[in-house]
Amino acid sequence: MPDPVDMAFLFDVDNTLLDNDRIQRDIREHLEGSYGERARDRYWAIFQELWGELGYADYLGALERYRREELHDPRILRLASWLVDYPFAERLYPEALAAVRHARRLASSIVLSDGDAVFQPRKIERSGLWREFAGNVLVYIHKEQELDDVEHWYPARHYVLVDDKLRILDAVKKAWGERVTTVFVKQGHYAFDPTALAGYGEADRVINGIGEITRLSLSDLRHS
Repeated sequence: MPDPVDMAFLFDVDNTLLDNDRIQRDIREHLEGSYGERARDRYWAIFQELWGELGYADYLGALERYRREELHDPRILRLASWLVDYPFAERLYPEALAAVRHARRLASSIVLSDGDAVFQPRKIERSGLWREFAGNVLVYIHKEQELDDVEHWYPARHYVLVDDKLRILDAVKKAWGERVTTVFVKQGHYAFDPTALAGYGEADRVINGIGEITRLSLSDLRHS
């Protein structure tokens, strides 16, 4: 294990650096425009079912399951290419890259994301984030349950976790306590959903957009 650094940033991806709500709207619009409303609704129902089973978004798994129902429609085979070739770099939030670069000037910076083992890494690669983080990327099924592994790969005396989900921030705060500063980014539907916010403690810092990271110093983030 490497020696711990003084501080490390941990950045979520979906609705923190990437506008995932917009990506999902594009997927629904593409499904409807190319395959019709019935295909759109059925794919999305399967997607939600699979998310409930797995605990993360599995776009390609939903496509595979949908294909079994539409085995004799060869048009469905084109959807996989559309998904993996989607222009994710165009869906980065304004100032997302500036925020990452600012954080990297201050301290070690790592992607800490949930997702599957194929589409989520592809999303991170195609968006340019893999390169921006110099390959420092972790993708788990439930990242808040993998903090020992995070520490194994990227040991630090103090962490700054940047995420749009208060549930994740609350869980990590309970686990790491004063060793982490939690930063709640109010972007995406989870950040404004009363159900998703209910019952969780407040984050150490609240920002209204990822670009606000560029205006924070180490002293702003050192103490929770």
